[in-house]
Amino acid sequence: MTKLVVEVHDASDLMPKDGQGSASPFVEVEFDEQRQRTQTKNKDLNPYWNEKLVFNVSDPRALPNKTIDVVVYNDKQSGHHKNFLGRVRIYGASVPFSESEATIQRYPLDKRGLFSHIKGDIALRIYAVHDSHFYSPPPPDQSGREETVRVETPLQEIPANTIDETMPTVEHMKVKKKKEKDQVRTFHSIGAAGGGGVPAPPPVVSAGFESMKEKSPAVETRTDYAKAPGPAATVMQMQFPKSNPEFGLVETSPRVAARMRYRGGDKTSTTYDLVEQMHFLYVSVVKARDLPVMDVSGSLDPYVEVKLGNYKGVTKHLEKNQNPVWRQTFAFSKERLQSNLLEVIVKDKDVISKDDFVGKVTFDLNEVPLRLPPDSPLAPQWYRLEDKKGIKTKGELMLAVWMGTQADESFPEAWHSDAHNVSHVNLANTRSKVYFSPKLYYLRVHVIEAQDLVPSEKGRGPNSHVKVQLGNQLRVTGPSQMKINNPIWNEELMFVASEPFEDFVIVTVEDRVGPGKDEILGRVIISLRDIPQRLESKFPDPRWFNLHKPSVAVEEETEKKKEKFSSKIHLRLCLDACYHVLDESTHFSSDLQPSSKHLRKGNIGILELGILSAKNLLPMKSKDGRTTDAYCLAKYGNKWVRTRTLLDTLTPRWNEQYTWEVYDPCTVITIGVFDNCHINGKDDARDQRIGKVRIRLSTLETDRIYTHFYPLLVLTPSGLKKHGELQLAVRFTCIAWVNMVAQYGRPLLPKMHYIQPLSVRHIDWLRHQAMQIVALRLSRAEPPLRRETVEYMLDVDYHMWSLRRAKANFYRIMSVLSGVTAVCRWFNDICQWRNPITTCLVHVLFLILVCYPELILPTIFLYLFVIGIWNYRFRPRHPPHMDARLSQAEFAHPDELDEEFDSFPTSKPADIVRMRYDRLRSVGGRVQTVVGDLASQAERAQAILSWRDPRGTAIFIIFSLIWAVFIYITPFQVVAVLVGLFLLRHPRFRSKLPSVPVNFFKRLPSKSDMLL
Repeated sequence: MTKLVVEVHDASDLMPKDGQGSASPFVEVEFDEQRQRTQTKNKDLNPYWNEKLVFNVSDPRALPNKTIDVVVYNDKQSGHHKNFLGRVRIYGASVPFSESEATIQRYPLDKRGLFSHIKGDIALRIYAVHDSHFYSPPPPDQSGREETVRVETPLQEIPANTIDETMPTVEHMKVKKKKEKDQVRTFHSIGAAGGGGVPAPPPVVSAGFESMKEKSPAVETRTDYAKAPGPAATVMQMQFPKSNPEFGLVETSPRVAARMRYRGGDKTSTTYDLVEQMHFLYVSVVKARDLPVMDVSGSLDPYVEVKLGNYKGVTKHLEKNQNPVWRQTFAFSKERLQSNLLEVIVKDKDVISKDDFVGKVTFDLNEVPLRLPPDSPLAPQWYRLEDKKGIKTKGELMLAVWMGTQADESFPEAWHSDAHNVSHVNLANTRSKVYFSPKLYYLRVHVIEAQDLVPSEKGRGPNSHVKVQLGNQLRVTGPSQMKINNPIWNEELMFVASEPFEDFVIVTVEDRVGPGKDEILGRVIISLRDIPQRLESKFPDPRWFNLHKPSVAVEEETEKKKEKFSSKIHLRLCLDACYHVLDESTHFSSDLQPSSKHLRKGNIGILELGILSAKNLLPMKSKDGRTTDAYCLAKYGNKWVRTRTLLDTLTPRWNEQYTWEVYDPCTVITIGVFDNCHINGKDDARDQRIGKVRIRLSTLETDRIYTHFYPLLVLTPSGLKKHGELQLAVRFTCIAWVNMVAQYGRPLLPKMHYIQPLSVRHIDWLRHQAMQIVALRLSRAEPPLRRETVEYMLDVDYHMWSLRRAKANFYRIMSVLSGVTAVCRWFNDICQWRNPITTCLVHVLFLILVCYPELILPTIFLYLFVIGIWNYRFRPRHPPHMDARLSQAEFAHPDELDEEFDSFPTSKPADIVRMRYDRLRSVGGRVQTVVGDLASQAERAQAILSWRDPRGTAIFIIFSLIWAVFIYITPFQVVAVLVGLFLLRHPRFRSKLPSVPVNFFKRLPSKSDMLL
């Protein structure tokens, strides 16, 4: 006999139902007409049962087609009534047939109806086993293995109803099955553990949450619905596309203060309430004085060694200094503390022999104070050095030792214990930092004309043009239309400038004297600081500038010499501060504010991001004998944040929280994960991409905390790869509801983009230049943000041709048009009387609207309202993420990916380029055919009254005259009823041939026969 085992572990954050802010929950499980329940936990919104419920499986082959109903009730203990607290319905096809493959899963509790008030989740472990295997005792030689299992789950309790006691006394209560055809079902699948994978270590519970420690540690939340084979759940007849579950989103329930309602008595965690609290031992080594001389030469090269168990931190050594100043801070993770004794040892650096011992100071960790913000920093104190025997000796050391969290001010600059093998020079590359992009402006240079140009050859009119250079940006005007000494160009050139305005605008007038040979006629150098800013639509007045030879131009800038005669150029220059400089793709921009601070609106909300952890990362440095040195980079607006680098681990836990001001809800935050390749001083190395996540703020509910594992997907020439999963906690808080609602009626970009729009030929070039400026400026920070990481975050190559992306966009269009085609099919079914009842109802509705036309608009808007309310039940519950199926990346052809990652211009052999060109011609031919068909239909519509077909036009205008007279003498309601009844007539009165208007329209001429 096969048995189904349902282990009910715990539940959290249940809805209070007893009227006193609490509840007495119990769990009732029903399977195959068998029902069992757990014990009642009195007055506990976070109950812990750890009970096993065992059910008989009559036919194991029918298990995939059955369901397991888990319902949580509140025991009222008075009468027989019970309150509903939530339920979970699990599909039998996802139940593993082995206890070793089953893992503890957290399931969010579902509502019973639309108006139910339910919250919280429940942890279950479900598996099926054979009876004989189920009762066989473990062999005695596997006792060591049992101990290992107990270590992995150290907080087990003895179940209240063990298997041996439960099986003989199970009451199988037969319940009558109810038909639930019209009931929407939500199925959960149980993920089996990976083959032989080691379970993740349990998260460490901080001191503030010790009241939660009895909960099972190794849990994972699953909300992927209907992914098991068998009959799928249907919601409004919607079919969900099949996709790889590895590329999906997984909801989690981390032990963060914001989710736990600050329970457990620890109020200090509210500062960083979106991350798990991590405790560190901080040791601040400030300075020393009166150190004894150790060398024969009378000098001392002191340094400090901070030792805690096997971890050791070392300061820089200072040569010949008896009163050194270090000012360095060390941080040791409390999870990895290997000793209760902290030793701070002062040593003398000796190049030839072993370093000399100067003195030490020891601390008992049980006596170290706890310091949490907003407390002021701990004041360092002088400590007398001791020798190896503990006797006071000469010299003093100023120290500060305390226990703190990642919210401590010393955390970003501290030397962490996991970076013990990183040199002091490269230590900065592992620290967390906040960066700000430079403020960008559009520089507009309007080249109008020049006067009195003097060419080298007298008597020849110069063929002149103007070059304008700003930094690395160079633009050239076209040649003047007439070869004269007073040429006119009247061209406008655009550039991107950044603060601080340290660059110069170099305007050069050149004469084309031969093919590829230009001669400079004059040059002027203008500082950006002297160019006025434009805050409104009015342009500043143009100015005349003197042109000088290159050597004289430099002297003009330095010595301000004045000459009696010089050529002149007429320019209008201005910094357009009323525009927003696009430095990222407009499809997922994170900032839409104008450059000028005076034109910006106030913020409407706050975005908080908690970067918790990552799991299942791939080893990126396997060739070097290491795993992965991962760090995260997040960008929103002009603020970039970088977490610290966690060295040599595939399961990093950052637990860092950051905050941004939000000015527009229709923006996107981007989070990328990279492998740090600069911890060993390799300047030429490039940080490797691990993955990227984008979250659009408008898809988030306000004041709700989203905690999910996001798949880290990277598209490579060999295909789509999943490099791991990133756990984030996101919360968007609105502080100005009226302004946020009004924001939806305002244009996305500043008004100057619509009053005086930039030309299309300028936009892409300016965006590329803005990206280059941002990447260059951030690469000069310390630690630098490398160019490859900035370009990946800004999607520099997003505009490049990709057949895969073209397919994705085509399917997106088809998906949008599928709604229109569905309406057309529905109307065709009405006209064909496929469902007579529906067709009759449409007839009645049509007659009502014809008789009362004032009801047409109210009916349409009421229908839209009802559809919106109905779809509220099926709204997305999770933020969007990188969709492999929508991107056409999961099954992309290798040659298409190879073409997408090809350089520009191409570096492939001629035969491959020829094949791709032929393929592109084939795709272009199909697009050309579709565009030609659309053009033909539009030209036929134009030909109706253009007399290109004189008989066709004559027939149409005579028909129009007859209809005009008929409609004039006939009431509109009668005409509408006749037309409507004709369109909805029965198929018996229809012909299979096309209608007369369609035949007439198709016979009208187009211009396709005029093409060569």
